[in-house]
Amino acid sequence: MARRTHDAPAGALSELDPLQVPLPNGTEVTTRVDRVVEGRVVTQGAVGRVVAQAEGAYDVQLVGVGIVRFARDQLRPRKVGQARYAQRRAGAWEALHPCRVVETVVGSRAWGLADANSDTDLRGVFALPAPWTAGLAEPPRDLVSADGSETYWEVSKAMRQALRADPNTLEALFLPEAQALDEIGEWLLAGRQCFVSREIYGAFGRYALSQLARLQKSQRVAERVGDVLPWIRASDAPTLDAIARRLASASGLGETDDAVHQARETLKALYRTLNERGRLPRPDFEALVELAGDEGSGHTLDVELSRALRPKNAYNLLRLMHTALGWLTTGEPRFRLEGDVRERLLAIKAGQVPLDAVLAEADALTPELEAARRETRLPRFPDVRAADALMRRITLELSRRYAVGVPGVFGADAPAPPPPDAEEIET
Repeated sequence: MARRTHDAPAGALSELDPLQVPLPNGTEVTTRVDRVVEGRVVTQGAVGRVVAQAEGAYDVQLVGVGIVRFARDQLRPRKVGQARYAQRRAGAWEALHPCRVVETVVGSRAWGLADANSDTDLRGVFALPAPWTAGLAEPPRDLVSADGSETYWEVSKAMRQALRADPNTLEALFLPEAQALDEIGEWLLAGRQCFVSREIYGAFGRYALSQLARLQKSQRVAERVGDVLPWIRASDAPTLDAIARRLASASGLGETDDAVHQARETLKALYRTLNERGRLPRPDFEALVELAGDEGSGHTLDVELSRALRPKNAYNLLRLMHTALGWLTTGEPRFRLEGDVRERLLAIKAGQVPLDAVLAEADALTPELEAARRETRLPRFPDVRAADALMRRITLELSRRYAVGVPGVFGADAPAPPPPDAEEIET
């Protein structure tokens, strides 16, 4: 049978044009035009990071300025490596997005915790057409949209994650709204029970409890972070370790290795956040020292340290514990929260509940989780043999469709893989 010839993607890396490559959220960019912001001229060459995009316009967090909107031709990636990564990511998205086999609306909309400001997030699974697995180059194992609202895992990666009881993967496969977009997706959803085991207890419950405990420590450190700049300013030769040790001690955590590590991670989160918000030119301790040397920087830092300290993360972790408890107790997954639990989680999400209270509630759930783990009818381990058989069936089916030339993206209409990049192939 004659097979259709596929041309190489038009945007091959050898023809990289920094003014044409996509700029996904998080990309560091430099500006190509002067802009006037609140009476101040921001000259071209300013450095920033893409934080949002809509209708061809890009919101960029400029260092020392704030968020400014630009057109695409007014920006270029700051580093060649970022441009190459962005193009590869966009090329994979365009070529393989039609190869999705499972798709699910996840997040607060699936949990019954959405509000007017909630985004619509999609997760799912895609399969690689046979040509993408035949060469030397490692094929993409993730597809992520430019704005980050859609994420898909390659089927073998998704199955390995599910066998480890990864909460995000199990949610995408077990939500009632999970939709099969291909017969392969139907097989995956029909066989998903092989991934279920008592490992849910650790991956959901114990993980959430440990992370909540870390949040509590981070909050205690954050309460003293306003002292950091004066400490740096008063030191002749400040170092990250020295300031971290002082921060740990002042936070009441002591000077154990664990306490100093926690303080060090908080300092790192601090300068990363300051960089994202445009107050530091680089996300490193040296830039924080430079800021401290500026007398106009003030003695306090009114910034949100990191995503880890947001109420949303605390409520997500407590939600995981409730989900694990229900699944272990009933043997059935249930992700949508209702009644008093739902109202409590909404209050935590809104920042109306102190973190200490959230941690106390999580501690109170721990004995119930332990009892549910002991008494659950879920198998002790996932059925790895069944998962392996399912993966083999999927792999053989993908090969068959391409070899026979079955109509569709896995057969006669399979997208061609990009040409290999010598820098990406390990020899």
